[in-house]
Amino acid sequence: MILKAFENGADGVMVVGCLEGDCHYLTGNLRARARVGRVARLLDEIGMGAERVQMFNLSAGEGTKFARYATEMVERIRALGPTPVNVRRSRREAPGPNPEAQENTGQGPS
Repeated sequence: MILKAFENGADGVMVVGCLEGDCHYLTGNLRARARVGRVARLLDEIGMGAERVQMFNLSAGEGTKFARYATEMVERIRALGPTPVNVRRSRREAPGPNPEAQENTGQGPS
């Protein structure tokens, strides 16, 4: 799901899990941390940068800390700018001259 977020246009991904040693899902947070680590290494290998993904461990009562981590993550991603994938995608999808539209309006080349 982490890579899918990047495929769908995310410039960064923040994963939040339970505190280590205190997870209802026993080792779910440990598996999530390992996945985040693998994705970070992959992002570095392909030139997107490992800093675009990070795992945070919090308890349900740490709303203030969650807000601070979210703000820090957003600021980091804004400073990094769009991923190279999104820059290429935006260039490919950018509106440009449409020859058919010119023909239909009678304003095409003479």
